[in-house]
Amino acid sequence: MNKEFDPTTTPDAVPGNWVQRAPKQVQPYLRLMRADRPIGTWLLFLPCLWGLGFGAINNASSIGLVVYYAVLFAIGSFAMRGAGCAYNDMVDRDFDGQVARTALRPIPAGEISLKQAWGFLAFLGLVGLVILLQLNRFTIFLGIASLGLVAIYPFMKRITYWPQAWLGLTFNWGALVGYAALTGTLSTGAIAIYVAGIFWTLGYDTIYAHQDKEDDALIGVKSTALRFGDSTKTWLVVFYGGTIGFLAIAGLIFGLSPIYYVALMPAAVHFALQIRKLDIHDGHNCLTIFKSNKVAGLWVLLAPLCEIGVRFLEAY
Repeated sequence: MNKEFDPTTTPDAVPGNWVQRAPKQVQPYLRLMRADRPIGTWLLFLPCLWGLGFGAINNASSIGLVVYYAVLFAIGSFAMRGAGCAYNDMVDRDFDGQVARTALRPIPAGEISLKQAWGFLAFLGLVGLVILLQLNRFTIFLGIASLGLVAIYPFMKRITYWPQAWLGLTFNWGALVGYAALTGTLSTGAIAIYVAGIFWTLGYDTIYAHQDKEDDALIGVKSTALRFGDSTKTWLVVFYGGTIGFLAIAGLIFGLSPIYYVALMPAAVHFALQIRKLDIHDGHNCLTIFKSNKVAGLWVLLAPLCEIGVRFLEAY
């Protein structure tokens, strides 16, 4: 049965967002791809910028090329995050209808049929493919390799309490793609950045999952929020500590200057504040801290940018 969409029932949407002002016939598709909730696009896009930033440190790439790739990745992140959400909603349509926060998503609410969702998914996938084809051959194949992770992710919550780990593998693939786009290859340093991103996702998505833990327990869906319970803050210390730790390892591998490690400190402080302020029993608190990871990701990006700045000054 169709349910009228009420934006006040979706607390993770941005109030007064542009989707609510779009033509009525396209609003369900925009909400299907979470265009009213840009944080997911940011969390997919930021690792791409990390990869670009580290790739630019030891390569004489022009600023213009870096900016061009950043624009491509922004468009690609928007489209592919939307495609992932559409696919996830198709797979999870029965579960979503049983969870208060997701019951009014377009598919369980009856606003979009499965056939229409598949067509929209194909369109978004085509946009992503066009973006990918602008990159070098190695990066094209690297990007295609991520599709297996995307396809499997919605099923992981059925079989393991660690679906957030699989999401980390998926959402941070852009760090590898961004690095390879500039360098045409991968390195152990790039792998370290990717692992840092996985730890980051384990942290922020565990926080996010605490919003649904009661409903998830009732319908049999697993998550790290359910796995950790009241021990969540201890695990967040491990995850966010792992994020900073592997970023530091990447700095050692790339032979970066002390300014890089100093520039990592704001991100470390931000993560510490997240842990201190978190109340896992307050859904609004969890959502607010989850969304703050846009800022955390930008703080991480500051570190390679500072290194680039130092090297530029030394060269000129």
